[in-house]
Amino acid sequence: MSLRIFNTLSMQKEDFVPLAEGKVRMYVCGVTVYDYCHVGHARSAIVFDTLYRYLRHLGYEVTYARNFTDIDDKIIKRAAEENISWQAVTEKYIQAFHEDMGALNIATPTLEPKATDHIADMIQMVASLVDQGKAYESEGDVYYAIRSFADYGKLSRKKLDDLIAGARVEVGEQKRDPMDFALWKKSKPGEPSWDSPWGPGRPGWHIECSAMSYRYLGEVFDIHGGGKDLVFPHHENEIAQTCGHTGKPPVKYWVHNGFVNINKEKMSKSLGNFFTIRDILKQYHAEVLRLFLLTNHYRGPIDFADQYLHEARKVLDRFYEFFAAVEAELDERIPESKNGNRAHPLMKKFEEAMDDDFNSAVALAHLNEVLRHLNTALTEVKNNQGDRDALAADAAVLKYMGNLLGLFFDRAEAYQAKTLKLKAVDLDTVKIEGLIADRKAARAAKEWGKADQCRDALSEMGVILEDSAHGTTWKIK
Repeated sequence: MSLRIFNTLSMQKEDFVPLAEGKVRMYVCGVTVYDYCHVGHARSAIVFDTLYRYLRHLGYEVTYARNFTDIDDKIIKRAAEENISWQAVTEKYIQAFHEDMGALNIATPTLEPKATDHIADMIQMVASLVDQGKAYESEGDVYYAIRSFADYGKLSRKKLDDLIAGARVEVGEQKRDPMDFALWKKSKPGEPSWDSPWGPGRPGWHIECSAMSYRYLGEVFDIHGGGKDLVFPHHENEIAQTCGHTGKPPVKYWVHNGFVNINKEKMSKSLGNFFTIRDILKQYHAEVLRLFLLTNHYRGPIDFADQYLHEARKVLDRFYEFFAAVEAELDERIPESKNGNRAHPLMKKFEEAMDDDFNSAVALAHLNEVLRHLNTALTEVKNNQGDRDALAADAAVLKYMGNLLGLFFDRAEAYQAKTLKLKAVDLDTVKIEGLIADRKAARAAKEWGKADQCRDALSEMGVILEDSAHGTTWKIK
């Protein structure tokens, strides 16, 4: 089975045939850097990182660009709130972004262009659209003329007349048509600005991705990705702009990930129902969050709740317990599997799942099946009835398959140590100390049944007691 990808443009799975044999050019919309990233951002980053890893596993040479929007109304507002420059805001949150993505083991893209480094590219593209009569200047602003592009709405399946009927013109906008959108914005007093043929100003949001993808990936490239919320208007506008400039559809495959939901609502900063990545990582190992976000197919929504993270942690614990046990039995680290040994039988079902539109949920189910099989093989080796070399080779392939999903990169003992430390954050230490004190009092009163009840309650919380002549200490299981 060859790789098939669901294309938002056609609304169906299509055989993946890159424009140039053996090479893939991919652009993914990045973040606007005015705040810390939340779990919704993590899902998009993990989805396209997994896609990137798998394409390279298949042998493709991948050029992967993911941008930063580093000029925007939200950035200007945050700079005013913190009484710092807009450059200081973007530097702060770009650094935070890299810290968060590093913690999640997101591979560094080939290119990470910033919007403000490509103002000249944007001006050139806007000027081309104006010269062709597809955009117009109005009192220092420049707007794209929607009606100049007959295919507008093709990606999102929206009808232009319906959109215009519900559109409105904001105060200060001088548009010919309510649905026309800004390519260049006239600067307001005190705002950052750049010189242009239409006067000082800054680019609109949509033009930056068209300009940067055109600059680095050419007139037409293979994959454009982003969250489902970007289908309209952002990606719809990108198509209109780039087609207007080049006369060619810019992208062969449009790929969009679903939302992370809280109580059936999309997680977002505007709704105030979000959890930052760094908040989650105070309680869970980064691979727990990654595994959780891969348990649903990337195109569908995923409900976020603490209980699901707990379940993901239990699953991940089992894998690392296996790796630790294998290394202890073989007295060596699990060998690195070169390209996963694609001929290995354990790879077949994994690749079948991933070839079916990157179905990480089915791929993870296969990994769990392999784990059960290899735990049996490990028991046989311990009983001197199994093949030690085969176990080592199979464990290496299991680890490699996990690596393609961004998992199992930690040393087993390091993972277990981190997890124990993080589990302690969840514990009610006041309750623990209270139960220990109650147990001590019960033992002093020779109420052995009550003392055992205290120990059992602590055991259910994952607490192990250690009695000595100096008193009682406790640790996490």
